[in-house]
Amino acid sequence: MSTHESAPGFRPGSGDATGALLLCRADPDSVAAVAPLLGERMPSVPAGEGWSALVPVGGPWRRGDEPVDRVVTGWAAALAVGAPWPVLALWWDADRAGYTLASGFRRPVGYVWLADGTPAGEDEAMRTFAARLGLDPVLDLQALDALTRPDREADARARLRGLLAVLTRAGITLPAGLAPGDGADRLGEAARALPGSRCAEAAGRRPTVDESRLAAWMPWVGGPGARALALAQMAAGLPLTAWGLRRHSGGWTTAGALLIAHGALGTAYGLSKRP
Repeated sequence: MSTHESAPGFRPGSGDATGALLLCRADPDSVAAVAPLLGERMPSVPAGEGWSALVPVGGPWRRGDEPVDRVVTGWAAALAVGAPWPVLALWWDADRAGYTLASGFRRPVGYVWLADGTPAGEDEAMRTFAARLGLDPVLDLQALDALTRPDREADARARLRGLLAVLTRAGITLPAGLAPGDGADRLGEAARALPGSRCAEAAGRRPTVDESRLAAWMPWVGGPGARALALAQMAAGLPLTAWGLRRHSGGWTTAGALLIAHGALGTAYGLSKRP
């Protein structure tokens, strides 16, 4: 029996094996302020010192519209745009698992493993990942490099556990019940039962230009260059949304739409504060 066949979280051909976690380096209040803009209802919970986790329980991948990695990469990029904190998306399905780190306007970086744990990414991605999260360039990087080497005893689930073991030194601690490899339904049930759990507002509810909510996500509003940055975000969001629509990518369409909304909110807020 192969390694991935024995692992309960990675059963080839099983849709129940698909799931994801979005880890944000921010307090729950800041994350709760922007999570509704993703258009998905999802629980959020504390995930260590200075970290929060969003647990997607729906998503286009459940309808077969597009793969989970593409969706959550778009979501991570959308949440990280203009924010002072990075977003780490962990994802898995019956065939693969991996992560994507998004931070500001920089290109997301990620890594992929096949279900049996075979590395399928670039070593340079791990080094960039470590640098962006401020991990130890020697000890932590050595541990991450080990995840890019062949290991017949480690399937994709074990690779994600190894990644999270390194990230404990960055403050990430997943609550009990949120295990990489579990399906979205099981993760959602576990998240809702955890202390401090809260659920994002219903999808489709439009955010208002409110200073307390904007401050959690856009601390630059009202500062020097805020209007120029807001306009730049809208300019970047338009082609990204068009590209996502052409590719039928819900994740990247959301990222583009959120860029536009982000810039529009910043512009509206700036205009509302003019004397």
